[in-house]
Amino acid sequence: MTMESWLGTMIGVGMVMVTATPLMAQTQPLFLAYPPQNHQTSSPTIFFIGSAAPDVTVTLNGQVIERSIQGNFAPVIPLQMGENQFIFQAGSQRIERTITRITRGATLPAQGGFVPGSLTPAVPISRPADKPICFTAIAPTDATASVTLAGQTIPLTPQGNVVQLPANNTILHGENQPQVTAADQYKGCQRFTSEQLPTLLGTPQFNLQWRGQNFSTPGPGSVTLLDDDRPQVIAVTSQAGVARTGPGTDYSRLTPLPQGSQASVTGRDGEWLRLDYGGWIKADETITLPSQAPSRSLIRSVGYQVFGDRTEMRFPLQLPVPVTVHQTETGFTLSLYNTTAQTDTIRIDNDPIIRNLTWQQIGPDRIDYYFTFKTDQQWGYDLLYEGTTLILSLRHPPRISSQPGNLQGVKILLDPGHGGSEAGAVGPTGYPEKDINLLISLRLADRLRAQGANVHLTRTGDEFVSLVDRQIQIDQMQPAIALSIHYNALPDSGNPNETDGISIFWYNAQAADLANFLQRYLVQNLGRNSHGVYWNNLALTRPTIAPAVLLELGFMISPQEFEWITNPQAQEQLVQALATGITIWLQQQR
Repeated sequence: MTMESWLGTMIGVGMVMVTATPLMAQTQPLFLAYPPQNHQTSSPTIFFIGSAAPDVTVTLNGQVIERSIQGNFAPVIPLQMGENQFIFQAGSQRIERTITRITRGATLPAQGGFVPGSLTPAVPISRPADKPICFTAIAPTDATASVTLAGQTIPLTPQGNVVQLPANNTILHGENQPQVTAADQYKGCQRFTSEQLPTLLGTPQFNLQWRGQNFSTPGPGSVTLLDDDRPQVIAVTSQAGVARTGPGTDYSRLTPLPQGSQASVTGRDGEWLRLDYGGWIKADETITLPSQAPSRSLIRSVGYQVFGDRTEMRFPLQLPVPVTVHQTETGFTLSLYNTTAQTDTIRIDNDPIIRNLTWQQIGPDRIDYYFTFKTDQQWGYDLLYEGTTLILSLRHPPRISSQPGNLQGVKILLDPGHGGSEAGAVGPTGYPEKDINLLISLRLADRLRAQGANVHLTRTGDEFVSLVDRQIQIDQMQPAIALSIHYNALPDSGNPNETDGISIFWYNAQAADLANFLQRYLVQNLGRNSHGVYWNNLALTRPTIAPAVLLELGFMISPQEFEWITNPQAQEQLVQALATGITIWLQQQR
C-alpha cells in the first residue's frame, strides 16, 4: 500500500538526506506493517502492527481495537492451529491477512512410527574406535525401539518426554521456559572395537514396535570409525576460524582460532570437524596436513614488547596450537592447548597496563596464562600467529583530556544498524528502523565531533553494509569504543503493548561496564523504562579489538513508544543524553 509523505524535517550530510520522522497518522490510510500476508508461525499468539487516522474506527474481525493517540495499534490475538483469517476495516478501507500456525518440534505420526527428522546421527559421522557411538530417535511413549548396525543390535531405551528448549530470543519478553511434549526420546550407545579399523560401519537401521505394528527405516547418516593412531591433522585457513561448542550454527561460539592453528580431528558430523581440544569447526575453514601425528608443542620463555598504543605478548611455540580466551572485567586468561611447559623465565617489566602474569599447567595438554592489569577497564585485544609464534596484543587506554566534555582525538565508531535492502524493524506507519538508526547516528556523530572526537560511521546513507564489513571497519579503525545503534522488536509470541524501554547488549567482558553505565544513564536521564542489559552473541558485540556494545533505544513495534521514537524533540534529547553519557564514561576511565 502506498504511504503518505513523511514529515518534512530533514537533515543533510553531504549528498545524504535522512528522514527525521514519519508523517503523523492523521493523514495515513489504514496500514498494516506486520505480519505479512500468508505469514507462518509456531507461536500461540500473533500481534498486528499498523495505523490509521485517529478519527476513524478500526475493527478486527468486527471488533473495535484500541489505538494510541496518533492512531497506531498492536492487538495481540490467539491463533488456532492451521489457517487463521483476519479482516481489518476502517471505513471503506479493508485489509485481509491469512496467518498459519504450524507445529513446533516433535509431532507423532498418526499412523505410528518415528517422528520425522528425529533420527540421529542425522548426517554422516566419524568417531574414534572404542568410544561410544550414540543413536537417538523420538517415538510414542509405549514403543520398543532398537538400531541394527554392523551386525549388532543396539536397544534404544526411553529417556522420558522430549523437552524442547525455547528460542534464545524469547528471553526478550520473559517466556523462555522449556516445553514438554507427549513423545519420548529413545537413546542407545555402542562401542565398536579397533579390530574393525579402518571401516565404514554403514547406515544404521532404526526399528520400532508399537501396538502390534513394526516399523523399520534407515537412518539419515552413516557411521565410520577413525584410527586414533593415524589422526587427520588440520590447519585453520580462515583469518579467524569460527569454533563452536557443537556441530552446527545453533551451538555457541568459542574463541575464534587464529589462522594457521593446527589440531587433530577426533570426530566429524557432516561438514563439521571436532578438534582434539574440544571445539568444532567447519571443514571448509581448514585444510588437511600431510602429518598423521598428533599436534603437540613445547613452550619455554614468554616475551613482550611495548608499543605506543599496545603491549604485545609473544608465545614462541613449535607449531600453532588451538587457543581460547576467558576475559572477566578484572582479569584475562589465555589457554594454550596441546602444549606442555618447559618454562623457567618470563620477563615483565613495569608495563603500562600489565600488573602481573602467572601461569599454570592445568593438564598434560593445557596451559593457562593469567593476566592481572593496573586498571579494571580493558580496551581490547587481538590474537594472531606469526609463523609458530602466538602474538597477543593488549591495547593501552586511549588518551582522554581531563577538561570536562573534551574528547579531543578519541576515536569512536558508530554503526547505524541495517540499511539498503535491510529495513530492520518497522513501526506502525511503515517507518523503517534503518532510517531512525541513521538519523540518530548522524546527529550523535555531529555532537561528538563538536567535542573533538574522531568519529567514524559504518554507513552514512541508505546502503547495505554486511555484518562482516562492519566488523572489518571496527578492526581497521581500532576505536576507543564501538556502538551499534538499533531499535527493537519482538518475536511473534511477544506483546508490543506491554513491552517498551531501552536495552543494551554486550559480549566481551571489556564492554560490560560501558553497557551497564549507558543503560543506567539513558534510563535515568530520559525517564524511559529499562528493558535490561544482556550478554548476547551478536556480530557487532563480538569484536575484541575495542569495547563494543549494541544499543536498542526503544521498541519500533510499541504504538506508544513509536511516538516517542519519532518525536523530533525526543530525538534531540536522546542524542544529547547519548553524547553526555559516552563522554562521562570515557572521562571516568582516565
